[in-house]
Amino acid sequence: MTQSQIGLIGLGTMGAMLALNIAEKGFPIAVWNRTVSVTHGFKAEAGALADKVTPCETLADLVAAIKPPRAIILMVPAGQAVDDMITDLRPLMAADDLIIDAGNALFHDTDRRAAEAAEKGPHFLGIGVSGGEEGARHGPAIMGGGLRADWDRVAPILNAIAAKYKGEPCAAYMGPAGAGHFVKAVHNGIEYADMQMIAEVYGVMRDGLGMQAAEIADVFKAWNQGPLQSYLIEISGEVSAATDTHTGKPMLDMILDRAGQKGTGRWTVIEAQHLAATIPAIEAAVMARNLSSRLEDRLAGEAVFGTAPQAGANVTLAQLEQAMIAGKILCYAQGFALISAASNAFDWPMPLPEIARVWREGCIIRSSMLNDMATALTEDATRNLMLAPFFADHLKASHGALRQVIAAGALSGLPLPALASGLAWFDMMRTGRSTANMIQAQRDFFGAHGFERVDGIDDKHGPWAGHGI
Repeated sequence: MTQSQIGLIGLGTMGAMLALNIAEKGFPIAVWNRTVSVTHGFKAEAGALADKVTPCETLADLVAAIKPPRAIILMVPAGQAVDDMITDLRPLMAADDLIIDAGNALFHDTDRRAAEAAEKGPHFLGIGVSGGEEGARHGPAIMGGGLRADWDRVAPILNAIAAKYKGEPCAAYMGPAGAGHFVKAVHNGIEYADMQMIAEVYGVMRDGLGMQAAEIADVFKAWNQGPLQSYLIEISGEVSAATDTHTGKPMLDMILDRAGQKGTGRWTVIEAQHLAATIPAIEAAVMARNLSSRLEDRLAGEAVFGTAPQAGANVTLAQLEQAMIAGKILCYAQGFALISAASNAFDWPMPLPEIARVWREGCIIRSSMLNDMATALTEDATRNLMLAPFFADHLKASHGALRQVIAAGALSGLPLPALASGLAWFDMMRTGRSTANMIQAQRDFFGAHGFERVDGIDDKHGPWAGHGI
């Protein structure tokens, strides 16, 4: 029997789709799932690809079915399940074998697992995989972290299964240890912000302009033909146009406004705080998801203060489109700035232009803007994206509309936290003299923390010395 070239553990939706993708690209694969019936059912339903799938009933069988040096992909829930699986596999695998965690892992966990692998074996690679079920089956974006030699070892398989942008695989090595999972977390943070901004603009159309779902669908579909062309705008048009099969009403009108999350956006925000990186649009998006889950509190607030959204917002669809363009640029700029901060702090020489190129296809945040972002980052990876001429010109043309939309939202009671946070960040980033001098004076007054002077005089305290200490 021909030995498999790779193994995969965990045949949930994502794992099953990824395994079929690998088999379809011509790589025999051995699979194992904790529930044996799921393993055999997977092969039975693999159709024409079944001859490339070897179902295994035990982990020992799985290891034996793979050609050495072995590589096994884990598609199990993040956290303890990954550690447990590594513990179970370690005595069965050779020192030069490779375990690949392809789940949404916290990058600190990946760092720890990589360090343990260096000491105990086998080798360990952490890869971020984006694209959802469809991407896993037909081509995701893949972001790798670990030893470069380990990435190179499995790169032929990963490049083959990855999405392609004009024939170029959307898969790349990001750096040591947890770098791949860190980049994936930032990807998800940007995804949170992009989705929230779309939801905010949807709210302006629905509640501020009184538009019906079908009309909103037409707007999104039109926007997807211009600068906002992206996967998220595309599917926003599709979900807005969909009809509920049970009631015949617009599907959106039947969905409870309580958004779920798996934690990657929260991880991104927490790490940004540790790195002193400013990502307010992403922070606002995470806040908005958290607040969406507090439905009872929101209903209580509505009962006390009245309904916030009011129709008749003084804003045009053209202004909404321009506001979305500005917001999108700003949230991506914040995300790439966070990656740059991590690259410096952790001594990870992460390839920012390559990251933009990997995100051009397969992933959830794929967008026509990413090709221009890759170009701008190639020109100067140290420069904030909002300062790159191409995007600076876009922002000069669109930030006025963003102001109009936010002002209209405030006057009409339409919450726009991500868009407003993006604009506040933009204004702070273009203010040469901020108001932080007041904060420094206050800190010195109550805590004698000292400050720097604009004239260079070596006197770190104000004339209030001795007060409040």
